[in-house]
Amino acid sequence: MSFCEHCVQGVRHEGEPEGQIEMIGGIKCYVGTPAAEYSKDKVVLFLPDVLGIELINNKLLVDDFARNGFKVVAPYIFNGDAIPHEVMDAGNFDIRAWFVNHGQDKTRPTVDRVVAALTEQGVTRFGTTGYCFGARYTFDLAFDGISHCSVVAHPSLLKIPEDLEKYASTAKAPLLINSCTVDSQFPPEAQAKADEILGGGKFAPGYKREYFDGCEHGFAVRGDMSNEKVKAGKEGAFKASVEFFLQHL
Repeated sequence: MSFCEHCVQGVRHEGEPEGQIEMIGGIKCYVGTPAAEYSKDKVVLFLPDVLGIELINNKLLVDDFARNGFKVVAPYIFNGDAIPHEVMDAGNFDIRAWFVNHGQDKTRPTVDRVVAALTEQGVTRFGTTGYCFGARYTFDLAFDGISHCSVVAHPSLLKIPEDLEKYASTAKAPLLINSCTVDSQFPPEAQAKADEILGGGKFAPGYKREYFDGCEHGFAVRGDMSNEKVKAGKEGAFKASVEFFLQHL
């Protein structure tokens, strides 16, 4: 790659998206392509939270990974029906009802079609970065031997300790978890269990967990940038993710 390991471009908190919309395997995707030379056989799959790639924060993250030398593909995994952030912020959205039509039976085939199409195009190594909902598929793609490097931030929908134990016994992809202080989906007990099962050199491919004090679930995507701890957490999680991909992908 045409950049040094320590020259990580920082994450942006606002700006105009730079990527392109492409149809890949018949699926609408937001694609970030590096300006400089990059490895054509590698792609980072960006698997978003329930707000989808429709949320500008997610598009900017895709762009920022591309600025660091990675081709990034972010499928519209909710098939045009992500939760609008205005609705989520109103606080009265029935997310359980929404989940009925956005479970694995509806959304995993979308991801699989994109993976199959990229494989046909010559991609041989996939990194995955999953946020919240998307972290479920980061784990599943590693279980299925598709992902070669896994990064998650404030993961949701994981069964603890079962999924951690399955990762240890089944997956071959190095794993980075970006965790935080307040997270009902991946609380301190789950974080400790991850370290117990995967840490200390037990998981040979590689395991690392970053912890961002004073942050809460969602910080790596939608954190309040006026809060210095949260701002540092979002920037730190992005930097850790880029460095992990540089090392393992």
